[in-house]
Amino acid sequence: MKTMPANKKKKNSGAQRRSVSRKAKPQFGPDGDGEKQKSSSACPIVGIGGSAGGFEAAMEFLRNLPQKTGMAFVIVQHLDPHHASRLSNLLGKVTAMPVSEVTRTTTPKPNAVYVQPPNKCVTAKNGALTLVRREERLNVAIDHFFESLAEECGSRAIGVVLSGTGSDGTAGLRAIKAAGGLTFAQSEESAKFDAMPRSAIRAGFVDLVLPPGDIAREIERIANHPYIRRPLSDPEEIEKAAYRQADDLGRIFLSLRKQMGVDFSSYKESTLIRRIQRRMALHRIEKMSQYARFLRDNKKEIEALFDDLLINVTRFFRDEAVFRALKRFLPSLLKNKRKDRQPELRAWVPGCATGEEVYSLAICILEALGSRPSKMRIQIFGTDLSESVIEHARLGIYSSAIEKDVSPARLKRFFIKRDGTYQIHRNVRDICTFARQNICADPPFSRLDLISCRNVLIYLSPELHKRCIPQFHYALNPGGYLILGPAESVGMYDELFKLVDKKSKIYAKGARTSPRTADIIPQRGPELTHFGGRSTAVAGTNFGGDLLKVADRIMLSAYAPAAVVIDQDMRVQQFRGRTELFLEHTPGPATFNLLQLARPTLVPDLRATIHRAIKTGKAARKERAKVKLGDRNYEINIQAVPFKIPGSDKSWLLVIFDETTKATKLEKLPRMLGKTATEREAGELRRELAASKESLQAIIEEQEATNEELKSANEEIESSNEELQSTNEELETAKEELQSTNEELTTLNEELSNRNLEMMEVTGELNNLLASIQMPIVMVDNALTVRRATPAARDAFNILPTDIGRPLSELRPNIDVPDLENILREVIETLGTREREVTDKDGRQYSLRIRPYRTTDNKIDGAVLTLIDIDGAANGRRKKSGSGLPNENKK
Repeated sequence: MKTMPANKKKKNSGAQRRSVSRKAKPQFGPDGDGEKQKSSSACPIVGIGGSAGGFEAAMEFLRNLPQKTGMAFVIVQHLDPHHASRLSNLLGKVTAMPVSEVTRTTTPKPNAVYVQPPNKCVTAKNGALTLVRREERLNVAIDHFFESLAEECGSRAIGVVLSGTGSDGTAGLRAIKAAGGLTFAQSEESAKFDAMPRSAIRAGFVDLVLPPGDIAREIERIANHPYIRRPLSDPEEIEKAAYRQADDLGRIFLSLRKQMGVDFSSYKESTLIRRIQRRMALHRIEKMSQYARFLRDNKKEIEALFDDLLINVTRFFRDEAVFRALKRFLPSLLKNKRKDRQPELRAWVPGCATGEEVYSLAICILEALGSRPSKMRIQIFGTDLSESVIEHARLGIYSSAIEKDVSPARLKRFFIKRDGTYQIHRNVRDICTFARQNICADPPFSRLDLISCRNVLIYLSPELHKRCIPQFHYALNPGGYLILGPAESVGMYDELFKLVDKKSKIYAKGARTSPRTADIIPQRGPELTHFGGRSTAVAGTNFGGDLLKVADRIMLSAYAPAAVVIDQDMRVQQFRGRTELFLEHTPGPATFNLLQLARPTLVPDLRATIHRAIKTGKAARKERAKVKLGDRNYEINIQAVPFKIPGSDKSWLLVIFDETTKATKLEKLPRMLGKTATEREAGELRRELAASKESLQAIIEEQEATNEELKSANEEIESSNEELQSTNEELETAKEELQSTNEELTTLNEELSNRNLEMMEVTGELNNLLASIQMPIVMVDNALTVRRATPAARDAFNILPTDIGRPLSELRPNIDVPDLENILREVIETLGTREREVTDKDGRQYSLRIRPYRTTDNKIDGAVLTLIDIDGAANGRRKKSGSGLPNENKK
């Protein structure tokens, strides 16, 4: 069973409710029996997060929303912290709903839009939106708001991630989905920047992936669904609903069991009902009977419901106080292990989901071992019901959202960064093994030193809880540790475990022997469904059938031969009867391979019989196979019967061990056959030789098939290797070209910067020069548009500073030059200089000189007009001459 974050708790009925620690952090959401559902928020809240490209997406989202949905919408956009934002004004133009910025404390109202201000973060707390200081380490404003929204609103929270770069929003959607809320992400095709929605989608925390407009229409459709408007929160209401809907739940469990092979009828009904209602809300189905019919022929929805029921939400170093406490116990555990001749540390994490807790435990153990090489062998097993999350865990690839939970030092030492994601280092993955397992049905691992089963038992019924705890005790070595979640305990089995850390719920295995689990456990199918210890009405009608099943089971266990059910890979799936005479666990890693479990003397006959049954597709039998147990020899018959389950293409085999000469030695066989001991011995040797030949032939055929597969795989690998080498060379070439281009661009950028400085200096000098010249000068371009003019040209040519860039023909100069444009064009075309005397309106005479404008590369780009005041120059000469006459006369 997959786990929920450790900072959440459940309120259980009866004795379980009283056993929950009051110090545990409360959880809001639909994942437990009677969880606290906050009602301080007057309406459901939709959180919308975006970054680059998110503004356009938010505009499209609001444009497709009706004015009245009964929800509040909070938009958290990555903004420049140093500039004021006009986001609320711009968004208000596309929606009829009021749009406003969140102030210090704002109570959200239905049919309203709220926008996060710059340089602040918004959180939902106590029915209000509150501003807090923005974190500087990395921009996680969306995650902050989504996580607070999940805690505040539980199943009434809705999260939407729009276009943006980075991975902000992924961890927030994880929290919303864990609390039972609904999650959406913009489709990668419609996003301007797809990093943020892609990160959330690949992490598996998104319910629907749609363009912004379709997300708005989907939210409009589910706005009035009972799961959003009136979610069940009272345990008594949930119990009554379960009683009313028992038949529908039975049909849903039947669909799940047929396709996924897991019976959920013994799991806690409150969790199951909430998760089913969540799927109903996504499909806009209000009645559970309709959803049961919808599931019947919808395999994809059965898989989606299966994943939802397993609650595959976890994170690295969840509840760090537990890992700090664990580090106090690890040194003594490792010290005791080092005394062994072949030291080995084994741990198990049931309900591991996508593997974060397994890798967190591995990192803690490696840190406790230190940097020095160790001879200790470490094996950590992670198991879960879902194959998809197990595959994810094996890869060990996670989004950059883990930066919130993993320190930079650990990221550097235990992770490899690849294209915005992190992959667990190979040396950590090598010590972790992942497999599919159901802790309620499959046998546990053995010889364990540590079991971390946090927040798994809270989803199981009391009956399954009582079954799991003794199994954990059996699986642990003396002195081994069991870690449970904050709302879990060993219950009535406190004599089996000693509580060594009350706050972190760490138990040590006691010396008392594990109680033997009852052999007869009633099997409950969809026709017999129990809720809270009471049976439905259907149970009474099938009492006779159940009684017959139990009686048959007793007869089979007492008189039927021992047998095992195996798959095509020789892995044991089920043990039937007493198989200890034929099968034995050998020292070393745990395995379910039948040939490794079988007694050595049985292996040749067993291999040959199974191989013959697989090859022919018919039952195969081997008479008088030998089994040696101690000093005694036994003869048994081996039968392998292939079969298939209706509705499945997978083949199975039932291997039956039938004792023919029970407790009889070969030496005591009767001599009535008339053969001597030598002849009998020779016959036995011939039979053994024939069995060995048959087994050897089977091994040879298997080896040849394996060699062919390896040869084919080798060819594919060689081909892939050549392609990778070619791609690598191309990438190297492209890298060199990019480096060369980058250097050229850097050089060019420096040259442009220097040029800009020079241009600024030249522009300043030119402006000062023109301002200091007391002569009317005007520069025009080839189109006779005014380019520059001195301050003295304002009177003569009637030019203002705002006239720069206007055609000269639109101006009305104070001088009289009717053919000025023709003269200018002639100068530009002939490259000559023209000079003429002109008169202004006051009768003052000037000398007008026009010469071509030459650029630095000697091109003509206009003309320069200069006016010289003739009257002013003449008067100046006359004044100078007249002032000298009196001096000459005096002289």
